[in-house]
Amino acid sequence: MAGSIFDDLQRQGEPDLSGFQWLDLRHAVEQAPEPLDFVLPGFKSGTVGALVSPGATGKTMLALQAAVTVSGGPDMLDFASMDTAWRRTAGRVVFLTGEDPADVLNGRFHAIGQRLNPAEREAMFENLSVAPLVGRGADVMTFEWRRWIAGVTRDARLVVIDTLRRFHQLDENDGGHMAGLLAYMEQLCRENSTTVLFLHHTSKAGALNGGDAQQASRGSSVLTDNARFQANLVGMTPEQAKQFDVDENCRRNFVRLSFPKINYSAPIPDQWFRRRDGGLLEPAVLERGTFKIAKKIGRASCRERVSSPV
Repeated sequence: MAGSIFDDLQRQGEPDLSGFQWLDLRHAVEQAPEPLDFVLPGFKSGTVGALVSPGATGKTMLALQAAVTVSGGPDMLDFASMDTAWRRTAGRVVFLTGEDPADVLNGRFHAIGQRLNPAEREAMFENLSVAPLVGRGADVMTFEWRRWIAGVTRDARLVVIDTLRRFHQLDENDGGHMAGLLAYMEQLCRENSTTVLFLHHTSKAGALNGGDAQQASRGSSVLTDNARFQANLVGMTPEQAKQFDVDENCRRNFVRLSFPKINYSAPIPDQWFRRRDGGLLEPAVLERGTFKIAKKIGRASCRERVSSPV
């Protein structure tokens, strides 16, 4: 007698379907849908997304500034101009970092704080929780760390994991391992009514090829294939510096944010940012042609242009 297709499967008890409901097709067809809720431009609430870049590009500062905005601070990165579907809805943000120690984070937040008014500072103090976990062996594939993370992220509007590599001991090149890691983050979103953004590095090949493609991330493609949103942050190339007439001393102060994967919103054009004192990023609109102003960044004289993003 032929064996069943289920013979080799492991028995793990009944699946957890608490709160599960079949889709109500009548309601879907007959009732106009509510607008989708986006925590960040193009990044729908309740999903898992990625911010990918080479090291030392500015992704942590960008994520911190985004976290401040979501916690009730100002729109520091000009999200409103990127995506008309995005509406700022303040909520609690949990930022888990396995890379930067507390003294470095203090410097970053001091720079950010200079751009906030008293009410915005109080909103950040109330809603933004930052956990420096360097050297603590954080591992989301263990029961103890999952329990702790579940406790501190419940009902947070946004959870940021910086960087993903610091929070597991799995083989990044193993598709099965990365699928399990993504499944955990999706489960965290569902059970805690939250949204997870993980920061991740580009591969060497991805960095050499510009770093702004969906497959630029390091390790298995499952990470970005299964995530519902991906943004890439890359530095200005020498060719782009020539295009915008930016001198070499200033080129490294400009970074470009691209959106190679957006599942639930319209495409978003690339956005340029300029690094300021303390590493703070501010929108910078570049075009071929005339200069707008001349400023100094550190010791280098930098000329800034205006207009549409590339």
